Amino acid sequence: MKERAATLFYPFRSILSAIGAAMTDPIVYRQLQKHLDRQPVGFPATRSGVEINILKHIFSPAEAEVATCMTYKPETVDQIIQRMAHQTISVEELEAHLEQMFKNGGISSKTENGKHYYALAPLVVGMYEMQHHRLTPDFIKNFNAYTNERNFGLAFLSTERPQMRTIPIAKSLDITHEVSTYDQVRILINQSPGPFVIAECICRKKKKLEGGTCSTTDRMETCLAMADAAKGAIRLSVGREVSKTEALSILEQNQKEGLVLQPSNSRKAEFICSCCGCCCGMLEVHQLIPNPLRYWATNFHVTVDQTLCNGCGACSQRCQVKAIAVDEKTNSARADLSLCLGCGVCVPTCPQNALKLEKNQQEIEPPERFEDLYDEIMEKKKGPLGRIGVTMKVVYDAFRTGRTEVLKR
Repeated sequence: MKERAATLFYPFRSILSAIGAAMTDPIVYRQLQKHLDRQPVGFPATRSGVEINILKHIFSPAEAEVATCMTYKPETVDQIIQRMAHQTISVEELEAHLEQMFKNGGISSKTENGKHYYALAPLVVGMYEMQHHRLTPDFIKNFNAYTNERNFGLAFLSTERPQMRTIPIAKSLDITHEVSTYDQVRILINQSPGPFVIAECICRKKKKLEGGTCSTTDRMETCLAMADAAKGAIRLSVGREVSKTEALSILEQNQKEGLVLQPSNSRKAEFICSCCGCCCGMLEVHQLIPNPLRYWATNFHVTVDQTLCNGCGACSQRCQVKAIAVDEKTNSARADLSLCLGCGVCVPTCPQNALKLEKNQQEIEPPERFEDLYDEIMEKKKGPLGRIGVTMKVVYDAFRTGRTEVLKR
């Protein structure tokens, strides 16, 4: 009799289970959103709730609950499980969840002395860049909507140090420059213990899925991962492992085509992105906000020798952030130093040798390791008042420069 009753009740139990999941899943994802917002680079809520759709794409409900017990600091399974006393879960089950979360690009992972370490990743730079094999039209739609939200923009701009920085291309430097090792791409690669992985540019891939094309290059394999980041890419089967020689060769081609070099903002680089102004989300933000160098890390800027410049416009065509243009009145190039990244892309293309890079008065020295960068961001994380301060700076700069497009958006 009991077995028959259980059989009759089974469909209703399934329905109740589905209703229960529908009611609890949003709670789990909202808890994760709040937890991520407390990490170094925030993940703020929006009125539309589109951020929940992003989390649902990346995490299952069970994985979302695991993520709420993690931090931005790399930890072992044994360390993470100590925060999960409220759950009945074995070490093996937790490790399976963590590996799947890593595989889906929800968290980062590295291996030391045969042990895997796992950490929460920000949306950018982090979860988004790890969606190489999981980009869908819906995810792209939700990502675009979220990253265009004011709350996300303020969280992204409010870090004391940016997550990436710009370094000059090799041919824009000459023997008169006193260039620190962390600003020289070849030294960054030569100092890395390896391995090296070359991967498709996620921004260029997204642009292609949206029906667009890159106006700078038709190559997709332009982004380089090194050391721990490369080991993680190998575990995920993302990109392909290359020798140091091939890595240097690919970066040389990237520089020839006019791509901007953007490594991780640490002296020991984990990656080097090669970016264009038409696809790269970072450079899109740079072009959108007024006075973007408030929020950028670079140690150089371009200067124009007006006695040599003939106004040919080669430099303005080459610039990825529209920081240099030909003045019609003087028929010579002028650089907007509130926009110039100091990437040097324009320098070797000038037929008159009228352009050169100069070091900024104050050199910005990055932290030693990528982990140190996030420790510093966390230590100096801005609260609500700090974000209000950033808002006021953006508004002030918009009216001062006349670049008010960001206010309309």
